[in-house]
Amino acid sequence: MRARMGSARLGPAERSAALAQMGSEELDVVVIGGGVVGAGVALDAATRGLTVGLLEARDFASGTSSRSSKLIHGGLRYLEQLNFDLVREALQERALLLQRIAPHLVRPVPFLFPLTHPGWERPYVGAGLMMYDSLGFSFGFTRGVPGHRHLSRTRALRLAPALRRKAFSGAVQYWDAQVDDARYVMTTLRTAAAYGAYVASRAQVVGFLREGERVTGVKACDLETGGEFDVRARQVVNATGVWTDDIQALVGGRGQIHVRASKGVHLVVPRDRIHSLTGIILRTEKSVLFVIPWGRHWIIGTTDTRWDLDRAHPAASRSDIDYVLDHVNAVLSVPLTREDVEGVYAGLRPLLSGESEETSKLSREHVVAHPVPGLVMVAGGKYTTYRVMARDAVDAVAHGLDQRVPPSCTDRIPLVGAEGYQALWNSRQRLAQSSGLHVARIEHLLQRYGSMIDEVLALIEEDPSLAKPLAGADDYLRAEVVYAATHEGARHVNDVLTRRTHISIETFHRGLGVVEEAAGLLAGPLEWDDDQVKREVEYYTKRVEAERLSQEQDTDQEADAIRLGAPEIVPVASPEAARPA
Repeated sequence: MRARMGSARLGPAERSAALAQMGSEELDVVVIGGGVVGAGVALDAATRGLTVGLLEARDFASGTSSRSSKLIHGGLRYLEQLNFDLVREALQERALLLQRIAPHLVRPVPFLFPLTHPGWERPYVGAGLMMYDSLGFSFGFTRGVPGHRHLSRTRALRLAPALRRKAFSGAVQYWDAQVDDARYVMTTLRTAAAYGAYVASRAQVVGFLREGERVTGVKACDLETGGEFDVRARQVVNATGVWTDDIQALVGGRGQIHVRASKGVHLVVPRDRIHSLTGIILRTEKSVLFVIPWGRHWIIGTTDTRWDLDRAHPAASRSDIDYVLDHVNAVLSVPLTREDVEGVYAGLRPLLSGESEETSKLSREHVVAHPVPGLVMVAGGKYTTYRVMARDAVDAVAHGLDQRVPPSCTDRIPLVGAEGYQALWNSRQRLAQSSGLHVARIEHLLQRYGSMIDEVLALIEEDPSLAKPLAGADDYLRAEVVYAATHEGARHVNDVLTRRTHISIETFHRGLGVVEEAAGLLAGPLEWDDDQVKREVEYYTKRVEAERLSQEQDTDQEADAIRLGAPEIVPVASPEAARPA
């Protein structure tokens, strides 16, 4: 596979080369936004034979795409809203991701649905899950996960002893899938690069090139150097999620798509705080609450409230945290407290505005529009259906090009690391012996890098000290920090501790216990001097301090004001400029 493709490496040299290429040739399409949809558009366009560039103002997946519930699912609540087409589409995508596109990154996860209303609820939920299972079949694929099953209260308690016996009368267990959301985006971008896409983070679009009414490219700023450049392109795709309207404003007014942000807050607690062999899903008065297994942790969420404040760093307030704890504690025999919370993160869902004032009722379906000639906008949707959104956006691009463009083929394109993954997983004992690492470490690496594990192991072979775990975050090896910079586009400490790994939410110290070690490891590949190392540590420390303090505030406004007190390590070009996600 790699012999037929280009390099999937996204290191400093590759970034510089990509920016140079984007500034020197006319592309077929330039994509604004390095979240999951933008990454999907870049891959779809590149695999159709188009020349494509992608620009992201911050780090890849730094917005919505790293702050999700980390689930690949159809959405049971959309089934209840009778949105069968959206559920069917999402479940078909789930099957594709599990079995063909990214088996190394997407894996099945079980959930227990406790029943609280004897009599009518079991047949009602059972009928819904039967439909959910049947919609999960797609042409040429099985569901990729087991079907649902009914459980008595006694059998449910064997699976989830943490549940309070009197809180439910029985349960139904079903399966969905989960993903490391930020890693998936980065892997999609690496795959796009391997097929010829030019990809760069910390490069902000600050304006558009125009010929009369037609958009002919973008004006951009390399935020790392301050250099400005133009990218000429026959079509531009705005895939910026909650910043969609901001980008539209750069072309002169609001367009056909209007996006509203809904805040979702998640808590992370250690695995031993909830004694269960399965995830749990609970009804709330507005939506649903998930208790999701996540390695040595649980992710609990989410909330669903309107957000009109800072979109780059949405803040979780004390009220948000208490809401999640109150709802999960309603069914737990041993309640969680704030002291049990290792990490907190808040993300914004880009919802298409409608007449309803409740964000939980706004549309999750996506829309593609041509607001002005040369510009395609895509918004809405959900993480699971990113590939369909990308396909539809590139179909619109193809319509705007005066040439024949092949149809999308991304349903048959595995992401880098997928090919050969199963064979390597089956050989993990032998791989452990040859590398000198424990088989548990090999399993961890395979589930993060797939068949690209050989590149990580090559770093360790070159420098055996990289085989050691990070002091204070021993789930991760020192080699993974270096690899994040050399191959995965990480430019700063925050990129590594928050998105290439999830140390910022998986440790009680929130990364402060490893920040100096991580900065030291990044100094070599990123060519930092001592001053820059010190600066990286200071900025990350201030960020964590601001987040912790914001989570003690009672209101969104108070939490937002404090979170904004932490400076950006690389500020965007202008407070009013568009800020791709």
